[in-house]
Amino acid sequence: MNNQKTIIDVRTPGEFMGGSVAGSINIPLNEIENRLEEIKLMPQPVVLCCASGNRSGQATAYLRSQGVECENGGSWFDVNYMIHENDN
Repeated sequence: MNNQKTIIDVRTPGEFMGGSVAGSINIPLNEIENRLEEIKLMPQPVVLCCASGNRSGQATAYLRSQGVECENGGSWFDVNYMIHENDN
């Protein structure tokens, strides 16, 4: 991943504090709709992640329906791995 992407972790703040992708932003799934305008201003594409990919999948579907260029990165572990693989 390059610096042009924004990584949003849609887990709860407590889950996020337990570990996250470096540089990711925590916007819990239940806040996505209310923070849509803020998200639209972020560098796109937006990569969403959570614990398993379920919540990030829901957020991805919603944001796409609102015109946001985004993708479901799945679990934050997977996104973290993908970032470090691309660093090599």
